[in-house]
Formats: sequence, structure tokens, C-alpha cells
Amino acid sequence: MRRKKNGSSIFVLFLFGAIVGGVLYLYNSVMFERDVPQISLENKSGFWNLKKPLHILIDDESGVKAYRVVLKSANNEETLLSEQLLSPKHTVSLDVKPPRSAYALKDKNIKIIVEAVDASKWNFFNGNATTKEYTFVIDKKRPQVSTISHSYKITKGGSALVIFKAKDENLQELVIETNFGKKFVPQPFYKEGYYISLVAWPVTQNNFKATIVAKDFAGNVTKSYIPLYLKDKSYKVSKIKISDKFLKGKIADLAEEFEETQGVEDPIEQFKIINEDVRAKNEALIHEITSKTSDEIIKSFKINKMYPLKNAQVVASFGDHRKYSYDGEYISESYHLGLDLASNKMAKIKPQNGGEVVYADYNGLYGNMPIIDHGLGLYTLYGHCSSVKVSSGEHVNAKTTIANTGKSGYAMGDHLHFGVLVQGIEVRPQEWMDKRWIKLNIVDVIKNAKEIIRRN
Repeated sequence: MRRKKNGSSIFVLFLFGAIVGGVLYLYNSVMFERDVPQISLENKSGFWNLKKPLHILIDDESGVKAYRVVLKSANNEETLLSEQLLSPKHTVSLDVKPPRSAYALKDKNIKIIVEAVDASKWNFFNGNATTKEYTFVIDKKRPQVSTISHSYKITKGGSALVIFKAKDENLQELVIETNFGKKFVPQPFYKEGYYISLVAWPVTQNNFKATIVAKDFAGNVTKSYIPLYLKDKSYKVSKIKISDKFLKGKIADLAEEFEETQGVEDPIEQFKIINEDVRAKNEALIHEITSKTSDEIIKSFKINKMYPLKNAQVVASFGDHRKYSYDGEYISESYHLGLDLASNKMAKIKPQNGGEVVYADYNGLYGNMPIIDHGLGLYTLYGHCSSVKVSSGEHVNAKTTIANTGKSGYAMGDHLHFGVLVQGIEVRPQEWMDKRWIKLNIVDVIKNAKEIIRRN
């Protein structure tokens, strides 16, 4: 009798353990998972123009069994999407389009309500349910954009100025897009709702097109083409033969300096790396520094003609396309994106315009190189200096000695490499050295715009 009782006890314990184990297994299985479906919405701006569909994702481990999307206005509630899935899906992707009646909505705000139930057996086989609510500001109006004043023309390698009005209570982004991918950022001008920007046509681009693009938070976009007359210009092409003396002299000296040429013994390869890789690195730094613009309002902008070196002669022109060869074979090329000026050795460099020094250090091929920010995205650069008299962050007045000419970096003789940049694009210094050009393209454009704005 005792053996039978012991056997029964063991069976009961085993059965109990099996039941507990089964319950624990089911409790922790995906079939009985207890997490509600996860709902996410791609549009996080809180604005909707009733044109672009709302993209909604519903995720669940056990699978989504049913969902419903509702649009709720002040006086109405309408189901936009609803489905009972025969085969539950782990991820449901929805593109929710507004109903036709939504375009006649007078409501400024609406709500999108998303309900979802999963395929879990939890909650007495009813599954886990969740509801998520999103509030949107309805904005169907495109931003208003109108050009007020602009330069008549732009020359290849040169600059132009545009002043325009842009209005939208939900304005998100305002840029000037070009056909070559550059986006110029305008600054507020004179009065609220007006903007000003310099634009530039790179010497390396065969064509130029600039378009003001205004976008609001709801995704409404307005584009307005700037009607500039395009003037083509031919730039010098120089075919330069590389000599062994040059390779064993200047290039060998530079190769010892740069990290990119360490361990490279071939003089031609050294030259290629210096002329292409090191140059690209140095120019990338320049472009990064000079691409910055302020968001402060500009009431006026005055600029004097630029001539930083007294009694100087031009020894190398802007835009020169240099093609290098050795023993009759092409090896490399580059563009000279500044104006080389020379006078006396270690001559004083005195910019005719004040501004903030944003860089005053050594920059590879450019040697000792101060850069000055004159406002409105306009910068001047001074390369190959023997010494620099200013520091980064310092404000300098017009006609202050900022440096002395020299031959630091990639320079064969004492001179100044003078560069002018508009939001990171190198432009012709000759324009900014011409008083008449400045009057026609800068002074008169601003004066005309102010008169129009005052009348409005």
C-alpha cells in the first residue's frame, strides 16, 4: 500500500510540475506576449498640407490583427482606413491619404487617431490593444516669395546680389538653390519678411541658375527663379611643364612637411598628392570656414573696393586652369582660385574693409593664411604670408596691417595670394576691386530695395 501511495504522490508532483511548466511556457511565449502594438508616424512636424500622405508604421511581436485610422475634426469623425487581417503581420505600413472632404475643412487643427490590436492570446484571447492620437495644424498655403531687387547680371566666376520678400507663418527653410548643388543661405534684411543674399557662379561651372526655395513645416514649397543675365567668361588655360629641379626642390621640401606624402619616394607621385589631395584638404577647410552666415538682420551693407597691397602688380590671375605635364605626359591639374599680387618683400597687407578674423593660422599649400569675415557671407583670404599680425576672433578695422607678404606654403616667391569668397565659393577678386562694379551690383541694388520696401 505504501509503494502505491508513493507512486501516486510522484505522479501528482510530476503532473503539477508539467502544468506549472506549461503555464510558464505559455506565459512567456510569443503567443501570450503582453506588449501593445507600437505605432509610429513619419511626420513629426505637427503640420499637414493634406497633399502628402501620412506614413504610419504599426509593429508587434505577435502580429497586428486589426487597425483603424480616424480623422477627427471639431464637428466630424471619419474613418480613413480600417482592416481585420486574416493573417496577422509583424509590421503594417500605411500611407494615409486625406479624404476629399478634408480639402474643404475649415478647422485649423485636426486629430489623427490610430487604433491597433495584436494577435496575442493575452487578455482572455482578445489580444493587446492600443490607441495613439496625433494633432496636426492644417496648412494648405504655399509660402509667398517675390523678388524685390537684384543685380542685372552675373559673370562666370563672379558674384551677384538679390533681395526678396518671403512670407509664411510656418516657414521652415529658406535657401537659394543652384543648378550645381550649392545652397546659399539668405539673411534677414531691413524689415521683417525681407531677405538678402550674395550668390556666386563658380569658375568650374559652365552654367548658372539660382532659384529661391521657401518651404514651410507642412511641406508646401514655393520656387522663384532669379532672372539674372548670364555673362560667360573665358579663363586662361596654362600648360606647365614640371622640371626635375622643381621636383627635387620645392616639391621635395613640401613632401617632408605633409602627412599624405610620408613614405612616398616617387617625385611625380609626391607632386600629384600635393597638388590634388593636400590641395583638396586645404580648400575643404577654407570652404568650411567661409560657408557660414549670420541670421542677424542686416540694415545696411557698405563695402569699399578691395586693394590689400599698395603698388602691387598682378603676377597670377584668377581662374587659371593649370595643366601639368612631365616629359610630355599629363600628370595633374588644378585651378588658381585667387589673385596673386606682388610688390616689395614682406610688404604690409592692409585690407580696405574691416571685419572679424575667422582664421589666422597655417593651412598647407596656402601657408600662413588669415581670413576675414566682412558680413553677408563675404570673406577675404590672404595666403603665403611671412607673418600674421592678427588672431582668430579679433575684429580689425579697415586699413589695419594684418600680415606681411611672403612665400610660406606652395609659393615660389614673395607674394600675396588674395582670395574673395561668397559663402564658400571662390569668386573674381577683380569685381570687388572695382568701385563701379560695387556701385552697380551692391550699392544700387540695396538702395533700390530699401526704396521699394519703404513704399510698401
